[in-house]
Amino acid sequence: MWAYESVFYQIYPLGMCGAPFENDGKLEHRIKRVESFIPHIKKLGCNAIYFSPLFESDTHGYNTRDYKKIDVRLGDNEDFKKLCQKLHKNGIKVVLDGVFNHVGRGFWAFRDVLEKRWESPYKDWFHINFDGNSNYNDGLWYEGWEGNFDLVKLNLRNEEVISHIFESIKFWVDEFDIDGLRLDVAYCLDHDFLRRLRSFTDSLKPDFFLVGETLHGDYNQIMNDQMLHSVTNYECYKGLHSSFNSMNMFEIIHSLKRQFGPENWTLYKGKHLLSFVDNHDVTRVASILNDPGHLILIYALAFGMPGIPCVYYGSEWGMKGDKSQGDPALRPEVEKPEWNELTDAIAAMAKAKKSSKALNYGNFTALVLTNRQCVFERCADDERIMIAINADSAPYTAHFDARAGRAHDLITMETVDFGGGLDMPPHSAMILEPF
Repeated sequence: MWAYESVFYQIYPLGMCGAPFENDGKLEHRIKRVESFIPHIKKLGCNAIYFSPLFESDTHGYNTRDYKKIDVRLGDNEDFKKLCQKLHKNGIKVVLDGVFNHVGRGFWAFRDVLEKRWESPYKDWFHINFDGNSNYNDGLWYEGWEGNFDLVKLNLRNEEVISHIFESIKFWVDEFDIDGLRLDVAYCLDHDFLRRLRSFTDSLKPDFFLVGETLHGDYNQIMNDQMLHSVTNYECYKGLHSSFNSMNMFEIIHSLKRQFGPENWTLYKGKHLLSFVDNHDVTRVASILNDPGHLILIYALAFGMPGIPCVYYGSEWGMKGDKSQGDPALRPEVEKPEWNELTDAIAAMAKAKKSSKALNYGNFTALVLTNRQCVFERCADDERIMIAINADSAPYTAHFDARAGRAHDLITMETVDFGGGLDMPPHSAMILEPF
């Protein structure tokens, strides 16, 4: 599967391209801005883009109006078709946000129900009670996602709904040649629907990638050979920044051992979860870390641990954004990309990740662990990679069974000698390939 050997770049297009929050109905070709980011994305080493919602919606993209139309605030279908062609020409895969649990109040079928009531042929597309009322005083009650009545829950047991969604996916593949879907609130989706979705997308395109948004619980419930290829690793998202802020590397290493360790009881050995240090729903990592010196280090952990790393637009150069200021603060307009020391480091990590069988498929073994330091290795066949992190402001020498005395640091491309112990400078991260 191509995704297991990729580095993803997440774009929230309505935000990055500067679209107004409310759908004003005015056609603006803002999605073309992404074309100017292609050289930056390639230089960064990302070879897949995950687009947050870009189909016609009421406001933020997750309240869909039309599954077969690019949001008018971003452009038209021809704009996006040309963008996908350019991305593919540059070796970049395209994954779209599939919001199938719910739609917006502006969704055409729901508008028909509001107008025609019992006479609407779409009344069974939703969970509706005509004897009740909604927060919008519609004269009928309907189920909204987690009590949000601007998000109208779809009936995924209705064959017409499933057919419409599948027809839309086939349209995206036929028209835009997309390579996969990220499923919004996948933990809410009907499991039978997920099985049918996997079977359907497998028939559309070889190696069509399905990744689901999950927050907690056993990811294997929906990440398996019959459902999704991958899910979002929120357990390690929390552990990554918490380990640095509390200066307790035991937290993230415990999670990694629980998920991928050498023991037979580990949960996700051999599987490929989507790894991230931030995204469109959480405070940006540059705003959540207590010590700015840990910024490169947290990315080294995210790229070195098992999984598929995903970089959120802007965070690669240290953009800040606090969730407490609202979602728009996390999804700002960006006219052009920036480049600095952090971006350099991430580009080196991406290069190492994509070219290493051990980093893509290797096992996980902890070698050294203290409150402020960790060293672990990834092995696959004859390849061995070690990841070393010193979160302390003082130097540290790690002693372990190295089995080799010298290595390349794949971040700096410098030679490191650890025959007498690995000398780790303050606030340092190394991805080591012994030779």
